[in-house]
Amino acid sequence: MSGLVLKLGPHERVLINGAVIENGDKRSKLAIMTPNANILRLRDAIHPEEANTPVRRVCYIAQLVLSGDAVPDDARHQLLLGIEQLSQALTDPDSRRLLAEASRAVLEEQHYQVLKSLRGLLPREERLLSAGRA
Repeated sequence: MSGLVLKLGPHERVLINGAVIENGDKRSKLAIMTPNANILRLRDAIHPEEANTPVRRVCYIAQLVLSGDAVPDDARHQLLLGIEQLSQALTDPDSRRLLAEASRAVLEEQHYQVLKSLRGLLPREERLLSAGRA
């Protein structure tokens, strides 16, 4: 089986190409065979008021493309600029790898992969922000 495989819990919701789909009472697995389908797990969605840190803001832009609320061509510049700004602050090898993956995915218009790579930075950002408050 090729393509993206989504494993959904009972009553979990997912946004696929602008349509909200809710799973039934049991766990299930869906294979998304259409290349470049826009998919967003609603449990992972960042609400506008939660886009309050540098990484979350860039994730939110990628999420807007996946939800169909932003045009990919219009978002490309914002995403690349945001990733560049993050790369100036997050200089460790793991962050650099995730940022490079995100940049590559933006250029290849793979917005699900952009979001996935950027979400990998959220725990590191939280630790850095927590350390700054202490």
